[in-house]
Amino acid sequence: MDRQSPLRLHVPEPTGRPGQATDFSYLQISPAGAIRKPPLDTSAQDTADLANTLIRVLDDDGKAVGPWDPKLSPEQLKKGLRGMLRTRIFDARMLVAQRQKKTSFYMQSLGEEAIGGAHEMALERGDMNFPTYRQQSLLLAHDDAPMVEMICQLLSNQRDPLKGRQLPVMYSYKRLGFFTISGNLATQFIQAVGWAMASAIKGDTRIASGWIGDGATAEADFHTALTFAHVYRAPVILNVVNNQWAISSFQSIAGGEGSTFAARGVGCGIASLRVDGNDFLAGYAASRWAADRARANLGPTLIEWITYRGGPHSTSDDPSKYRPADDWERYPLGDPVPRLKNHMIALGIWSEEEHAALQKQLEADVLAAQKEAESFGSLADGHLFSNSTMFDDIYKDVPEHLRRQRRELGV
Repeated sequence: MDRQSPLRLHVPEPTGRPGQATDFSYLQISPAGAIRKPPLDTSAQDTADLANTLIRVLDDDGKAVGPWDPKLSPEQLKKGLRGMLRTRIFDARMLVAQRQKKTSFYMQSLGEEAIGGAHEMALERGDMNFPTYRQQSLLLAHDDAPMVEMICQLLSNQRDPLKGRQLPVMYSYKRLGFFTISGNLATQFIQAVGWAMASAIKGDTRIASGWIGDGATAEADFHTALTFAHVYRAPVILNVVNNQWAISSFQSIAGGEGSTFAARGVGCGIASLRVDGNDFLAGYAASRWAADRARANLGPTLIEWITYRGGPHSTSDDPSKYRPADDWERYPLGDPVPRLKNHMIALGIWSEEEHAALQKQLEADVLAAQKEAESFGSLADGHLFSNSTMFDDIYKDVPEHLRRQRRELGV
């Protein structure tokens, strides 16, 4: 018998060394407008090419090209831009608030604002998002976004709608289709599939949309969700936000260097798309295609959103320890906000002056919301919750022994 080489376990190479800029050539960026748009009733296998290319609509000149152009109205474009700007301004102010010790923790979505904004516009009221902790743009896309309540939740003050029972940034808004965020990775994926299955069982018309990061695809719940979604043809959209970084580990730690995450959906029998997450028009078009497909009982869709986390993972993270400070500025797909702004200017429906005025107005709106929220307390002023809150929301009819304990506390 010939002598054989010993077996060797492949271990991903360490990534994110300070001073070593990211080589973005692995992204395989397709020209804008070059990717076909299949019919809604296409098979999962027929989307294999779409899971390995990149759907883009906006070209380098700010023009919308190709079959995925959703041809949005000026009002829709302005609403989309307003939602993205609101998200970015909100993030910036809350980051400062954390540095001022008014809140303990924050996670911004710098560079990812187009994803939630475009996706939310493609859904209908009554649909349910099952988000992870960087999808505040799903809420802030709404002109009636509950910014005061959101900030109160961040500050854990007496008007916190969740009464301090959730970490900051883990919002919950049923009326806006925003399911309570779970701090555990990937749980929301199987919850989204289950909710969608229940909607179909009831004969409802509402669909679900689950969210996960590239790193969390290594969790077992990711694969379980795909299996159930495929087997039961659940009316659900499964979103993988590939912002290249799972905290300080590059996407390769979850196998992103071997194949695209969208390709995993095809392998599980799910129609899958790989989308430029910094292109608002491509994001809306892909989301609408997936939503229409789910609502027509044609099954689930997996969308891999290619984007870049412009800031730290959270306020507890220092990205300078694992990547150059200018990495986001070098990201070849660019900043989503100026990309949509320049498109609107090219159409003649927007101007730099209108953009500056909108930004000033939104900054004033966010500041006013922050001042109102801080009037109910923050960590900086040493406020404490009333002891009475420990008895709230536990029983519909409070048992006598808890009534007695509450009286003993004098609350």
